[in-house]
Amino acid sequence: MPHKMTLTGSATGPLREYDRYVAFDMREKGSPSAPKGLKKSTFISYTVFVAKKAFNKTGLTKKSIMHEKILIQGEPTLDIPIDECPGEIGIICFQITVLPNKNDKEANDSKDKKEAKLEVSKDQQEVVVTKQEEKQAPVSQRVAKEAKQEAKTIQPEAKKIPVEEQKCASQQKQLPTQPKGTQDVVSFNEIIVPEAFLKTRPNPVKTEEVVKFVKRTGHLDKPLTIEKGSKVLKDGYRRYVVAKTINMDKIPVIYEY
Repeated sequence: MPHKMTLTGSATGPLREYDRYVAFDMREKGSPSAPKGLKKSTFISYTVFVAKKAFNKTGLTKKSIMHEKILIQGEPTLDIPIDECPGEIGIICFQITVLPNKNDKEANDSKDKKEAKLEVSKDQQEVVVTKQEEKQAPVSQRVAKEAKQEAKTIQPEAKKIPVEEQKCASQQKQLPTQPKGTQDVVSFNEIIVPEAFLKTRPNPVKTEEVVKFVKRTGHLDKPLTIEKGSKVLKDGYRRYVVAKTINMDKIPVIYEY
């Protein structure tokens, strides 16, 4: 059985295009310690080979691949000509995924906080201005303003009630179609399966029972557990295999933080 490998990082060299696939180089740190008498390896270089169709789905370009953090799942190969494989180890890629960038997330969070502060300061300024106007305005004008403000406050409440009712109604419609405890529904292709799961084979009898349940109800018996952000599978490999067997597009999940 071929050995499965998982790499995480960015490309260390430019993207090379061939007839039906693309290739790029990556590298990872070697072992921090080695047996006594043997040299330590500082870095191990890899050359990754990806089918063009799978690479295009990621949205990566020749420039962005040098900066984006990616996850590669595949197996080593010795069948690539040495002029196309400058790395120490060649990897045939079965799955490539772009991982979320922490810097972008922090920048978006700080931007949201700044916008929230600006909105608060604007609201405070409006309150100060209205108070000053109320002091200067005659009694009749104040009464008219108060009546307008009351009308404005009543209208949003009337609009909110139907929206909340619609949300409750939509949730009630969606709940029966998913197993109990489902937090979200994600695309099957987005779920990343660790190497440890790929080496195992679920019990065929229990797997067949889950298949029959899905055919009878139209959904899995339990949601899968995945890691928030990276979408790496943590629990539910049997249900993942069932979903793959019957070609399910959307999978119910629970997030683990």
